[in-house]
Amino acid sequence: MDTCMVRAWLFWALLWQDGSFASQFPTQLMIKDWVDQMQKELVTLADMATAGKSLTEIFQKNQHLYTVEQNDAEELVARAATKIEQLLLKRAAALEKLATAAENFQIKYQWKDEFEDDEIAYYNAKDNVDANETERRKYRIRPDFKEDPSFKRLTDHNHTAVHIPTDIYDGSNIVLNELNWTEELEEVFRKNREDDPTLLWQVFGSATGLARYYPASPWMDARKTPSKIDLYDVRRRPWYIQGAASPKDMLILVDASGSVSGLTLKLIRTSVSEMLETLSDDDYVNVVYFNTRVKKTACFDHLVQANVRNKKLLKDAVQNISAKGITNYTKGFEFAFEQLSATNVSRANCNKIIMLFTDGGEERAQAILEKYNADKKVRIFTFSVGQHNYDKGPIQWMACSNKGYFYEIPSIGAIRINTQEYLDVLGRPMVLADKQAKQVQWTNVYLDALELGLVITGTLPVFNKTRTKDDRNSKHQNQLILGVMGIDVSLDDIKKLTPRFTIGPNGYYFAIDPNGYVLLHPNLQPKTRIRNRKLRLRNKYAVTFHEEPVTLDFLDAELENDIKVEIRKMMIDGETGELTIHTLVKSQDERYIDRGIRTYTWAPVNGTDYSLALVLPKYSEHFIQAKLGNDMKQAMCVFVFSKAMETIQLERFDEYGYTYIAPREYCKELKLSLNNTQFLLDFSQYIDRNTPDACNVSLVNRLILDAGLTAELVKLWNEQAVDGIVARFVATDGGITRVYPRSAGEDWIENPETYESSFYKRALDNDIYIFTAPSFNTENRESVTDSGILVSKAVELTIDKVTLKPAVVGVKLNVSYWMSSFMNATLKLNCKDEICGCLRNDKHVDCVILDDGGFLLMSNQDEYISLIGQFFGEVDPVLMNNLVNNSLYSFNKTYDYQSVCDPEKDSKAAAGRRSIYVPTIADLLSIGWWASSAAWSLIQQLLFGSMFPNLLQAAESTDEDIPDAMFKESCITEQTQYFFDNDDRSYSGVLDCGNCSRMYRAEMLPNTNLVFLITDAKATCLSCDPRPLRQAEQPSEGPDPCELAQNPRYRKGPDVCFDNNENENDSDCGGGTCLSPCLWSMLGFQLLLWLITSSHET
Repeated sequence: MDTCMVRAWLFWALLWQDGSFASQFPTQLMIKDWVDQMQKELVTLADMATAGKSLTEIFQKNQHLYTVEQNDAEELVARAATKIEQLLLKRAAALEKLATAAENFQIKYQWKDEFEDDEIAYYNAKDNVDANETERRKYRIRPDFKEDPSFKRLTDHNHTAVHIPTDIYDGSNIVLNELNWTEELEEVFRKNREDDPTLLWQVFGSATGLARYYPASPWMDARKTPSKIDLYDVRRRPWYIQGAASPKDMLILVDASGSVSGLTLKLIRTSVSEMLETLSDDDYVNVVYFNTRVKKTACFDHLVQANVRNKKLLKDAVQNISAKGITNYTKGFEFAFEQLSATNVSRANCNKIIMLFTDGGEERAQAILEKYNADKKVRIFTFSVGQHNYDKGPIQWMACSNKGYFYEIPSIGAIRINTQEYLDVLGRPMVLADKQAKQVQWTNVYLDALELGLVITGTLPVFNKTRTKDDRNSKHQNQLILGVMGIDVSLDDIKKLTPRFTIGPNGYYFAIDPNGYVLLHPNLQPKTRIRNRKLRLRNKYAVTFHEEPVTLDFLDAELENDIKVEIRKMMIDGETGELTIHTLVKSQDERYIDRGIRTYTWAPVNGTDYSLALVLPKYSEHFIQAKLGNDMKQAMCVFVFSKAMETIQLERFDEYGYTYIAPREYCKELKLSLNNTQFLLDFSQYIDRNTPDACNVSLVNRLILDAGLTAELVKLWNEQAVDGIVARFVATDGGITRVYPRSAGEDWIENPETYESSFYKRALDNDIYIFTAPSFNTENRESVTDSGILVSKAVELTIDKVTLKPAVVGVKLNVSYWMSSFMNATLKLNCKDEICGCLRNDKHVDCVILDDGGFLLMSNQDEYISLIGQFFGEVDPVLMNNLVNNSLYSFNKTYDYQSVCDPEKDSKAAAGRRSIYVPTIADLLSIGWWASSAAWSLIQQLLFGSMFPNLLQAAESTDEDIPDAMFKESCITEQTQYFFDNDDRSYSGVLDCGNCSRMYRAEMLPNTNLVFLITDAKATCLSCDPRPLRQAEQPSEGPDPCELAQNPRYRKGPDVCFDNNENENDSDCGGGTCLSPCLWSMLGFQLLLWLITSSHET
């Protein structure tokens, strides 16, 4: 350090020592006095304005109107688990009827080579509901659709609907025979529905790709969604995959020798990606490539769970495989067997499979196969990829000698079908096991393709029970799986079996499956979306993407800790238990973190692999039960009821404040509405004119009880004027929210459902006044000086030594009033050369108040007042960083796996007809494009355009027709929440920016969630790194899947496994081909002709 710099630092140090500067900055003791004064004024104002203690007295005075009941967690869990078990047993019984009927129908069916025009009649689910597409079409019928509230879409209960994948010709003989014999299922579907009117979708997914479902409903309702290419294939749905075969341990082995280059390598890459799509979360997989050495495609050292993120990583990695060197099958197979035999890692522990993708060769690798697979426990499937003259005999022998199957993929047209047909082979042991394999399985939760929302599906395999003759005319059991039968259960129906409004806003049920994924949880809320992907060039083309399973792990749904890891494991293992723990709790709006105490109680759901749990805070172990009457008729006759009803009428808002009621299902036929005024009117009219039996007595009575008690509180507010507030409010567990005066209530933006209100739920977990920062949005932002700062506190009630928190009271502080009070508390009279307090727009010091989430709430600077609600890390990043480093704030980073984001911008301008996607020459020469969804659709359009003229019309949709939401894509986001993590009250420090520095002091405000900060003004030292800290949600890659794979979370596979059967006949081991090269040449020529004519038209 040079001499001048040393002298300068000594000079500054001496000045601090003799007090020349230090006397200017307030001492910690002085700041503590200021803070005590601020806190006293704020708490006194809030106590007086809210009259929270008065509400406690009102509850105590009216004890004759309610009782305090206990929430027996163990009993509640057992009761709910039994109800869920009974529901699923009913669905399982319906499944068994369907599977048995399907097998019987198929046994009796006689295959036909030709059909008369009127012999088959079915509804094609992809026919346009607004156009009569049955005209001039063979075999089609048109159902009579009506709006169905159970399915929330058009249905016809007199028919089934049939969905045929886009890449399957619906006039083929196989499809026509399938249509013919499955038609008889219609009557069984209908009978099931008559026996149980609550049944939802019943589906038979055929191994041919055909899906027949009941009731009939359009596949895509053109009134709700734009025209799209349909990529649905039932065989690739998670429920079908789970039902068609036992779990799989799959090692995909890719030949990357020099002969595998160009077109063949591109075919292999696409084939592997398609193969990965046939795996579910119960499966394990890895992909490696080899020549003379074996290399990993991704970072995985062993098989990993085939979840969405791992499959994506493998798909991306496969695109980087390069071809060189010579083929050494021995090396590849040796590595594959070692991977499959590893016992120190998580695996499916069932079907062991090697998938070999190669262009062929002379080596059989017989020695290594006999060494590692003499017992044939590992099935080997081989794929000869590309068009070449290599001998296919050796790789066909590999498959046939190891209970696998040999496939040829000469061109793109063979990929989809040949990468999923291996499931037929894996199904053989299940078919031979017959009744032992006839076990209903329940899936992970996923988004229903027909818009039911979140569902689970019960599945049951359907076997071919016919007997085949061999060369000696002996009959043998057929080994083919016909398909999978499925019945959906909506998660909404399961939620109804777990009572909500007696366990308090912070109490909740959740359930997990053997993978640890939640199927019930308040944080399981995937954003509803229809994704749109731009097909690389020229034009947006809307494509239907049916979601992967919603794989939200319990430890991602909550803030993870070691005890929750143990709870998760015990639940997966089917144990019963209870634990009370200290835990961090993320707020409803995901901006804050609180500390809470929760009791977790759990038990298995018998007959399933699911486990159910109830989480209760201490203050929710009891609840208030209104006793206005045993039924609605009695209640309505009680004077208190009618009096309370009067207080929620619109004409009484001036007297009792603007009143909101939570939008709950108080009565069966009362239509829910987000318009509070309308819902309140509907509720009042419904109660007056309808029969009492139509309502939930407990819900209505509690609402009316709270209406009456809170009306008494508002009367007290009427009698007492208080300066400095914009509004007063009270909200209750029962669903009442009153905002006084009426004018303030008209601008109220908080959620009227208190069970989903962030400020309400936070107040319950804290015994102090909670100040809530308004959401900061630079666009269309309401002035905070008009709306005020929301302050809330829970009302505590103790009856017979039982403590409850039945309500929350609060105020909205006037910002100008608080600013004056805030500055006045710091003023020092008769000051000379020192800082005289937090003067307005002081050039020397910045004074701010932050809440426990790090959001700005108050300042002496006018420019900061306009930023109230903004995260302080974006206002003064240097200071916020220091507060984190000094432990005033801790932080917690969380990931949201259910988010939607804007897609990456496509820089290429549209050049063709805007209504039709036009591939370029570059597309045509790219094998990746031929593997794309657009290629499949265009091929079908070309083949059948003359027969089905509406296909091309269906593709037409301009950008203006498609709302912005359509262009959102599924993504991961990350968010960082900041919170107070220790009990210290005082903090101080110096921000050293090299050539300048800033001093600061901080002091907590007791009985609040606030901290006061005074610092040298930011403008006095601008040389520090100004990069902002981010708190808001932003797109993320998520945690590193490579690191997660090293320490996978605990899971449990199915108890039964059907991977081998000594009676299996493996003589059918493949050798067929798919579309011939001449047909592909014809398609390419036809496509080029279409492109030329299209360009002339434009």
